[in-house]
Amino acid sequence: MSHVTVTENAAKRILTLIAKRNKPNLMLRIIVLGGGCSGFQYKIELDDQLNEDDNIFDQNNIKLVVDETSLGLLEGMTLDYVEELIGASFQIKNPNATASCGCGNSFAI
Repeated sequence: MSHVTVTENAAKRILTLIAKRNKPNLMLRIIVLGGGCSGFQYKIELDDQLNEDDNIFDQNNIKLVVDETSLGLLEGMTLDYVEELIGASFQIKNPNATASCGCGNSFAI
């Protein structure tokens, strides 16, 4: 079984975003796309649809959805939400990435 982790901070923020949209069936989807300055880039969105190749991870009261292709590149990753003086953001810690860009949205394998 594949493994991805959603921290408690990330789950709290996701639940807040879902509550603001007033759609309790929304899930967080993480997709890996080709492109970006390092070769691949992350796309994070709220979604209420499932596809045939989706894997669903229930953690901390949220559902994280990752398609089969993206999951191969995200195996073992951790999604966190970090609040700093310069701003707040979701951060993906991906053990498969051999390099990443300064913005954290793009990576290489």
